[in-house]
Amino acid sequence: MTLLSSAPGGASVARKTPSAPAAPPRRKQGGVILAVPALVWYLVFMVGPLVAIFVIAALHWPGMLQPVSFAGLQNVRTVLDDPVFMDAVTNTAVQLVVALPLMIVGAYMLGYYVAQQPPGHRVLRYLLFIPGLISTPAKAMVFYAVLSPDGLFNGALDKLGLGSLADAWLASPSTALACLIVLDVWSGIGFTAVLFAARLGSVPDEIGEAAQLDGAGHWRAMWRIHFPVIRDFVGVVTMLQFLWTLFGSAQNVLLLTQGGPGSSSTTLSFLVYQKAFIAADLGYSQTVGVFLFLVGLAGLLTIRRVFRQNY
Repeated sequence: MTLLSSAPGGASVARKTPSAPAAPPRRKQGGVILAVPALVWYLVFMVGPLVAIFVIAALHWPGMLQPVSFAGLQNVRTVLDDPVFMDAVTNTAVQLVVALPLMIVGAYMLGYYVAQQPPGHRVLRYLLFIPGLISTPAKAMVFYAVLSPDGLFNGALDKLGLGSLADAWLASPSTALACLIVLDVWSGIGFTAVLFAARLGSVPDEIGEAAQLDGAGHWRAMWRIHFPVIRDFVGVVTMLQFLWTLFGSAQNVLLLTQGGPGSSSTTLSFLVYQKAFIAADLGYSQTVGVFLFLVGLAGLLTIRRVFRQNY
């Protein structure tokens, strides 16, 4: 700051005075304080159980009220030598390789069709969403009624003169896993299609109009024009369905096949439940849980790399 002062001879002299120091910016402590409960919740209920899985996997724990001893890597050796575990790995791999592409591709095509707003598209949205509104036990009851030996599917085959093809679909080693895969696809494809339709509805109309002017048909516009625009969203939905299929298959197996016949429909998530709550071998169960966690992490990283997005 510059001030003018009078010198003894009457001349004015410019004199600079030191400026007042700027006030330090006030830190907003309120946001940090509000984040503390969420952080505590995350540490206790997210990180805590994850750490517990690795700890229990190193223990010999034959039941909740039984004495606990350190097992080290013995549980890992037991799991890897168990043929049921290898069957569960194979069944889970088949389930993911078959169900996930069918669900994502079919849902995207259905979502694209709905996004074109054909006649009755509003009703179609509700119909596609219905499987997502039905509880898992109710869906299992529907499939049991259809696929049981005296169910609707065998009855329809008999009416068509194809009674020789009838089978106990849920009790046959060659078809039990396939029935579970069909249930996964049926219960997930409609809900996923509605999500795709909502995302495709936000794509600017100019993109579709430009594709039509260039002579692109629906098939080309669907895969060459619209799919790259929503590629990031496809990756997110694929991740969600991958996790749901990997970790959520236990309930369908429990309700319909109990992992059988034998271990023909046993998946990794069901094996975790079976060993923990039926066989009362918590160390074995959580060792499979660690393997399941690693598979899920590797799957997420692979899907992210395939779709090459930064989410």
